Amino acid sequence: MAVLVGTHTRLICQGITGSAGAFHTRNCIAYGTNVVGGVTPGKGGTRFNDQVPVFDTVSAAIRATNANATMIFVPPPFAADAIMEAADAGIELIVCITEGIPVLDMVRAKTYIEGLRAQGQSLRLVGPNCPGVITPGACKIGIMPGHIHKPGHVGVVSRSGTLTYEAVGQLTALGLGQSTCIGIGGDPVKGTDFIDCLQLFADDPDTHAVIMIGEIGGSAEEAAAEWAKANFTKPIIGFIAGLTAPPGRRMGHAGAIISGGTGTGQSKIAAFEAAGIRVAPTPGDLASTLLQVYTPG
Repeated sequence: MAVLVGTHTRLICQGITGSAGAFHTRNCIAYGTNVVGGVTPGKGGTRFNDQVPVFDTVSAAIRATNANATMIFVPPPFAADAIMEAADAGIELIVCITEGIPVLDMVRAKTYIEGLRAQGQSLRLVGPNCPGVITPGACKIGIMPGHIHKPGHVGVVSRSGTLTYEAVGQLTALGLGQSTCIGIGGDPVKGTDFIDCLQLFADDPDTHAVIMIGEIGGSAEEAAAEWAKANFTKPIIGFIAGLTAPPGRRMGHAGAIISGGTGTGQSKIAAFEAAGIRVAPTPGDLASTLLQVYTPG
């Protein structure tokens, strides 16, 4: 069954006619994702790739295609507005790939989404600054290389796109497929977080074990470890990136910064170990560490 995306997903792309949006939409189509439309203001009525209709607004796209998911490749100054437009139009799943969205813009967008959810709207934001979501063999939304994935039963959730691919590559090489892989993004203000994903994996009968990849900065990993200790019964292993980063120095992601003595790699590893989560010593040990706590059936 997997989580978030599958054969039921009807995807549109906001920013479909831009270079990045066009490139990755083609890759999603080639993977087998059901891309039903795109959105670029001013280009409504045209067709992308001679097959996908383009609309001026998300609401017009939904009316015409019954889309239930969107992939956002809108430039950073306008991406938060694109998120809110999709939410206002009733899209259930918003996957924002865009990197570099101003933090205050994202605060505004996240507050808007939380307001709609409080009113009962079914709505989830993944990202921004994320690789996307993939249920292998069924649906790919984002920029991940589809060919390295294999259908199976290991869920992957990560703040790092590159380390997601590393984990997937190792799993596939050992013959271990993945149920769903979720890149939550490395920005300080984002939608879906670790606990959200762990809850989805906990409820999914097709997910038998989980790899959770965090990094320095913030407290999401510590919170997830505490939640998992009380609520998660499936095998789970973790990894924390950025252990050698000096305090106050941002490493890669906007959210990967240690300040005020919090968000250190050591504190996150300690939280994982206290929760009974086995920690992989290096990125090259992700799959082998999983096999220490999980016996594929």
